[in-house]
Amino acid sequence: MHLLARIVTRHPWAVLLAWLLAALLSIPLAARAPGALGAGPGTLPDTESSRVTRILNEKFGERDTNTVLLLTRSAPPLTTPQGQATYDRFVRGLEAVPGVTRVVRAQAGGPLPTRTPDGLQALTLAQIPLLDGATETLGRVRAYVNTVDGPALDVRVTGGQAIADDFTYYAEVDTKRSEFAALPLIALLLVLVFGALVATALPLVVGVLSITVAMAGLYGLTLVTEVSTFAQSVITMLGLGAGIDYALLMVNRFREELKADVSGAGRAERASGSGRGRSGGDDGTVPSSLEWSAAPRGPGDSAAAASRTMLTAGRSVAFSGLTVAIAMAGLIVPPVEVIRSLGIGGVLAVLLTVLASLTALPALFTILGERINSPRVLKIGWAQAGGASAGWTAFARRVIARPWVGLLGGSALLLILAIPALNMRTGYAGAWGLTPGLESRDTLADVRNLGAGGLLSQFEVILDLGGERYTPEGRTRFQKVVGELRGLEGVRAVLSPFVTREDLAQAGGSSAEGLAALSTLTRRSFSQDRTFLRVTVIPDDTLKAEQIPAFEARLRGVLSGSGYRFLLGGAPIGGQEWSRAITGTLPTVVVAVFIGTFLLLMIAFRSLLIPLKSIIMNGLTVGAAVGVVTLVVQDGFLANLLGFPQDVGVLDATLPVLLFAVMFGLSMDYEIFLLSRVHEEYLRSGDNDEAIVQALGHTARIITSAAVIMFIVFVAFIFGRVVASMSIGLGLAVAVVLDATLVRLVLVPSFLKIAGRWNWWLPGWLDRRVPRVELEH
Repeated sequence: MHLLARIVTRHPWAVLLAWLLAALLSIPLAARAPGALGAGPGTLPDTESSRVTRILNEKFGERDTNTVLLLTRSAPPLTTPQGQATYDRFVRGLEAVPGVTRVVRAQAGGPLPTRTPDGLQALTLAQIPLLDGATETLGRVRAYVNTVDGPALDVRVTGGQAIADDFTYYAEVDTKRSEFAALPLIALLLVLVFGALVATALPLVVGVLSITVAMAGLYGLTLVTEVSTFAQSVITMLGLGAGIDYALLMVNRFREELKADVSGAGRAERASGSGRGRSGGDDGTVPSSLEWSAAPRGPGDSAAAASRTMLTAGRSVAFSGLTVAIAMAGLIVPPVEVIRSLGIGGVLAVLLTVLASLTALPALFTILGERINSPRVLKIGWAQAGGASAGWTAFARRVIARPWVGLLGGSALLLILAIPALNMRTGYAGAWGLTPGLESRDTLADVRNLGAGGLLSQFEVILDLGGERYTPEGRTRFQKVVGELRGLEGVRAVLSPFVTREDLAQAGGSSAEGLAALSTLTRRSFSQDRTFLRVTVIPDDTLKAEQIPAFEARLRGVLSGSGYRFLLGGAPIGGQEWSRAITGTLPTVVVAVFIGTFLLLMIAFRSLLIPLKSIIMNGLTVGAAVGVVTLVVQDGFLANLLGFPQDVGVLDATLPVLLFAVMFGLSMDYEIFLLSRVHEEYLRSGDNDEAIVQALGHTARIITSAAVIMFIVFVAFIFGRVVASMSIGLGLAVAVVLDATLVRLVLVPSFLKIAGRWNWWLPGWLDRRVPRVELEH
C-alpha cells in the first residue's frame, strides 16, 4: 500500500489520464454489452433435452424448431372474404421475411384450435432458427408486423424467443432507469453527509467509472462464453453500492486528514501513537505510528493527506473489497457457464471498484486539496463530527447491558423471516417472469384463452429403435404408445403419424389439405434412417415451472412401460434440467465462500470464534432476506403493493445462488467496518466491553449512512419489469436493512459481550503458522 500511495500521490495526473483513457475506450464496448447477454434458461451439454435436440437436428433434419406465435385480430373477421384476403396477404408477407422457414396458418376446430369460430382471432405459427440468428429473425418479424398492424389486422407477438428477448431488452432498460433514479437520491444523501458539492461528486464519479469499465469487460466475456443478463444488474449494484460506500469512507477520511493538517490538532499525539484508537474520523480509521512516519506532513499538504488516507481507510477498502470478491468468486466454482459468468462479472466489478477507490480517488484528492470542501452547501455534514457519537455510544451500552436479550431476540426474528425459504421453488418463470403490460406476456394470456397455450410447453419424445429400422410390423406397438399418451390427463394433442378425424379437421377439413397434413406428420415422425421415432405432446395449457414435474412424471410412466428406449426433451424439460443444475451448485458455492471467508477473517483478527460468528450471522441475514423474497415473489404476499405480479409461482433458478453470493459479500463490508475497530480498541485497552462500546460509537454513523446508500441503489431495481431483477433488488434491500441495523448494531455487540476474551482466542500453534496482516480501520 505504501508503494501505491507514493505512485498515486506523486503522479496524480497520469493516474487520472489512464482512467480517462480506459473509460473512453470502454464506453462503446459497454454500450454493446447488454445486447450480447442472454435471458433464456440456457442450454447444458450432455443433458437429456440437449440429446433430443441433437437427434432432431442430425437424424430428422429439423434445424428451425423455434416457434414464434403471432396472434391476429381481424376486422372484418376471417369468416368474411375481405377478412380472409387480408389475413392471406399477411401470411404471404410473413413467409417472405428472411429467416422464417415455415409458416403454419390458423385453423378452426380440432383438438388444438388456432382460430376462434367467429373468425375474430387467429394464431399463426412461424418457425425461425433455434440459436444463431434467432434474435435477428425475430426482430425482422416484429418489424414486418409493425408495417401491417392497423385497424383491419391487429398483430401481437409472443413465444419463447419473444419472451427471452423481452427479458434482455427490459433488463437493460430497467438497469439504466435504476441508475438514473438512484443517482439523484444518492447525491442528495451525500450532500447531507459531506455538506459540499465537490466531495459529493467524487463517490458518484467512482461508481460510474467502475461500472463503465466493468461493463466493457463483461462484453469481452460474452465473446468467449454465454453470459446471463443478470450480470449487468450485479455490476450496477456492486459498482454503485459498494463503490459509493468505499468512496464515502475515503472522502470522509481525506477531509479529516486535511482538517488535522491545517489545524495541527492531534498530529503530535497521532505521530507518537498515543491515543491510538480514539482519534480519527467517523469511519474509525486510525493509522499506526509507523504509517504516520512514512507519510510526509505539512499544513494543508493534499498529497500527504491523500497518502495517509490510503494507508488507513484505503486498507479497509482493500480488505472489504477482498471479502466481497471472495463471495462472488464462489460463483466461479460450479461447472455451469452462466453462473460462472455472474461470478466473473461480480469479481470484475468489485476489483475495479476497489482499484478506482485506491487510485482515481487519491489522485483527485491530491489535485483538489482543500477545494474538496467547496462549494459549501451546508455548514456541517452528517458525517463531519469528529470522535464517537454520544447517541450511538449510549445505545451500545444499553445493548451490552442485556446481551442475551439482543442475541436471542434478534436471532429469533431472523429465523422467523427465513421460514418461507424452506418452501422455496425455483425454475424458469418464462412469461410470468415479466410484469403485466408487456406484449409477450399479455399476448400469451390471449393464446391460452384460445386454447393453444400448450404450444409453448411442448414435450418432444424420441423413441430409440436401437439401430433397427422401423417396419410395418411395429406399427401397432407405436400406435399403442401414442394412444396412451393421448389419454393422459392434461394432454391436449399428440402430433404423430396416427391422425384422427379431429387432426385432419384441424388441417382444414378438405381431402387435399388433410393429405398434406398427413404427409407432414409422417415426415416429422420418422428419422431419415428410420431408426428413431418422434412424438410431440402438447399440454392443455402453458405449464408453469411448478406444474412441469407432475406432467413429466405422467409422460415417463407411459414411456417406461412402452418397451422402447426413450428420451424426453422440449422446452419444459430443458428448463427443469437448467433449474436443477443451477440450484445444485448452491452447496458448492456456500462451502467455497464459507471456507474462503473463514480463513480471511481468521488471518485478519487472529481468532477462530470471530470468523465462525461472522459466517453464522451473515448466513442468518441471507436466509431472512431470501425468506422475504420467497414470501413476496413466490407466495404473492404484498406483491401488488411492491409492484410484483402475483402469478409468478417460482423464483428464477439463478436467484438463490446469486443472492447468497452478493448478500454475503456485502454484509461482510459492515462486519469488517465494525470488527476492525473493536479489535483495535481491544488491543489498546484490553477491555472487551469498552472496546465494543467505543467501536460502535465510532462506526455506527458511517455504517448507517453507507447502508442508506446501498438501500437506495437496491430499491431502485424493485420498480422494474423483469421479476428476477426486481427480486434481486428486493432481497438486497431487505438484507442491507437487517444487516446494518439488527445484525451490526444488536446481534454482533451482544455476541461479542457474551464471548468476552474468547473472541480473540487463537491456539498458539496456529497463531505461529498464520501470516500476520495489519488491518487498520
